[in-house]
Amino acid sequence: MLGASKTAFEIAVADYLDDLYRYAYWLCRDRWLAEDLAQETVLRAWRGWSRLREARAVKGWLFTILYREFVRSAARKRMESEPAEALRSEPYGHADPALAIDLDRALRGLGEDSRHAILLQVLGGFSCAEIAAVLGSSEGAVMTRLTRARQALRRSLEPGETDREANEA
Repeated sequence: MLGASKTAFEIAVADYLDDLYRYAYWLCRDRWLAEDLAQETVLRAWRGWSRLREARAVKGWLFTILYREFVRSAARKRMESEPAEALRSEPYGHADPALAIDLDRALRGLGEDSRHAILLQVLGGFSCAEIAAVLGSSEGAVMTRLTRARQALRRSLEPGETDREANEA
């Protein structure tokens, strides 16, 4: 056991402080966060100093503390930023809110089977056979629904094109 001496702790930590900072910076690539991680590591190490039994384990022990603190801080940051990111994200991942509203209306205008088929294909990435299994339908029926759904969406979202085609006919 190394003892609870403040001097012994300061000597042990002083040998590795620069290395701890460099490692923290390598992990996070942010000077200020690296300094915070190194400081938190020293604080946690001080709290656990009396339990450390071997002097040769100090370096590994400090780096382990630093890495675990980095993981904890990254998890906290992710939890704090995810709700904010969700609020800032564009509807349907699109920069044009009007188009997102139009798309929502067009999807709601489809029949239920067609809407499910197109959403399973586009969002789920399912094949026609997989969609057929999910919907309890034949593969041919799914292919027909998908074709009709795409045509209906195109008509709903591009009314200018349909108007031009009607005028040309």
